[in-house]
Amino acid sequence: MMRAAFPPIVALALLAGAPALAAEGAEGEAGQDEAVIRTGSPAPLRDFTTDRPDVTESPFTIDPGHLQVETTLFGYTRSRRDASGTVTDSYELGTTNLRIGLTESVELDLVWQPYGILDPRGGGATRHGIGSAELRAKVNLWGNDGPAAPGDTALALLPYVTLPTDRDNGVGERQVGFGLIVPLAVELGGGFGLGLNAAADFTRERSADPYDAAILTSASLGYEWTDRLGTYAEVVWEFSRGGGEGDAVTLDTGFTYALGKDWQLDAGVNIGVTRGADPVAPFVGLSARF
Repeated sequence: MMRAAFPPIVALALLAGAPALAAEGAEGEAGQDEAVIRTGSPAPLRDFTTDRPDVTESPFTIDPGHLQVETTLFGYTRSRRDASGTVTDSYELGTTNLRIGLTESVELDLVWQPYGILDPRGGGATRHGIGSAELRAKVNLWGNDGPAAPGDTALALLPYVTLPTDRDNGVGERQVGFGLIVPLAVELGGGFGLGLNAAADFTRERSADPYDAAILTSASLGYEWTDRLGTYAEVVWEFSRGGGEGDAVTLDTGFTYALGKDWQLDAGVNIGVTRGADPVAPFVGLSARF
């Protein structure tokens, strides 16, 4: 069994931000108390925003003291043929991002897949079980209250650690991984918004192997048709790690529909356009804030 040290990139990010987070937490509580004294009620919550359904993460955090649950109710992925000619159908059930607001600009996330199925078509044993768990910390650097005018921006840092739960079922990662995502949002006006991500992901197959780095970039253009209905179009590019089928590029699209102030339904599909990407991956999900 691998004895993994805490990833340096995550440790540095958390240590560097600790004094500021402590001060900000005190200021945030004082600000909320002052708002209650002035108005007799707590300050209003920020707009309900989610990190799903697109691949591109948002730079916005949830309000302190609140919980947000974002779940893939059902997801399906059809793989390309491997070297032996086998195509695998993957089924994803209940993968959830549990987001907890800590301060006005910091949240802690836990992403976990409770169940998945891998079914090789035309032969081979079906595998199933729980997937990996991922711990994340999102730190908003500016623009957390949302855009007020065209050209407004928001930026965050999102370090994470991926922890294996079952190394042999094929559903999750076999070894500890880690990485950093940098989400940027730009308000374009007229109902349009642009999300951009740059990310570095470090994984390995065996404990004796060195970590392999992959670079992922994405751009997601969203449009709000009404106060309830929104759509997006996205391109995701994962640069090749020097093996396999090369770079993985997908073209994604989907919609969101607000069921209420704190509830949102979504659905979409990711289409692979290179040999390194899975051909098709539709999904449906649900998000709620408490």
